[in-house]
Amino acid sequence: MTTVLAPPAPAALNAVAAGRRRRRRRWTLVTGILAVLLIVVFALSLMLGQTSYSPAEVLGVLTGQTVPGASFTVGELRLPRALTGLLTGLCFGMGGVVFQTMLRNALASPDVIGINTGASAAAVIGIVVLGLSETAVSFLAMVAALGAALSIYLLAYRKGGSGARLILVGIGVAAMCQAVVSYVISRAAEWDLPAAMRWITGNLNDATWNRALPVLGAVAILGPVLLILARRLEILRMGDDTAAAVGLPVERSRLLLIVAAVGLLAFGTAAAGPIAFVSFLAGPIAVRILGPVGSPVLPAGLVGALLVLIADFCAQYAFGTRLPVGVITGVLGAPYLIYLLVRSSRSGGTTL
Repeated sequence: MTTVLAPPAPAALNAVAAGRRRRRRRWTLVTGILAVLLIVVFALSLMLGQTSYSPAEVLGVLTGQTVPGASFTVGELRLPRALTGLLTGLCFGMGGVVFQTMLRNALASPDVIGINTGASAAAVIGIVVLGLSETAVSFLAMVAALGAALSIYLLAYRKGGSGARLILVGIGVAAMCQAVVSYVISRAAEWDLPAAMRWITGNLNDATWNRALPVLGAVAILGPVLLILARRLEILRMGDDTAAAVGLPVERSRLLLIVAAVGLLAFGTAAAGPIAFVSFLAGPIAVRILGPVGSPVLPAGLVGALLVLIADFCAQYAFGTRLPVGVITGVLGAPYLIYLLVRSSRSGGTTL
């Protein structure tokens, strides 16, 4: 006997629609607040410093006017630095949350699983061993980041890319790359050390327009790609079996997400080095603020940009000397990493 299912009651449909509207409003509100905060912090980073300028003076520089003192300080020093920090934060935040969401584990950050470390190892070799130019080193770092991600994926692949295998293989790759970095640095000449150090912790002290513009292009192209793929990412978050059951091409979707995310990470790393723990922190912070109300990709990017700009301002002015921005983000991220590892050992998981 065939059983005919009754259609859902109008009240149930209305409740579902109302829930979706609430979630959409919350996502829009949170994302809008983060965007406003980012604009404010970006403006303050242009106005404040050892010499402060008024909003009118900064606006004049941005509109192409010649403002004595401010044209050089803001236009040639602060603006490239702040723009590079904002863009690299976007790259690290968006790229990092893709891995954490797709693998359903906060430990699956590019900082932890070896992608950023692979770029650092290649860059340090390019500087110390091969004596390459800055442009060639940046290109080599981007290729190495893509190669590290592909190697981790292939080594962990066994009838599908298991999240646990990817993380374990990535940690092993990160350890090997870090050993290479340590060895090369120990053999480096004194004059190569300043350039090599940027590729260990991340540094905005020598940011220029030549570094900012390529990462701007990457955000303009790959950022929208990740936002378009965000729906697939949310489905993958429910697990491979569920994603396949609703008709999603799991492996193809995962590969597209990995390529787009690693592309952003590679360009961000090439611009400022592997700024420690930004990818690791941005996603969990965005998810805690948002709750289960939509894709965390754009909010995580905004959080990442805020982290970099605030940390860089502290690195410049809070300690009496200009520190690498990665030192500040490392101080923030290391305790959270320890917390996650302890929680993982107790509960058996560290879902985002």
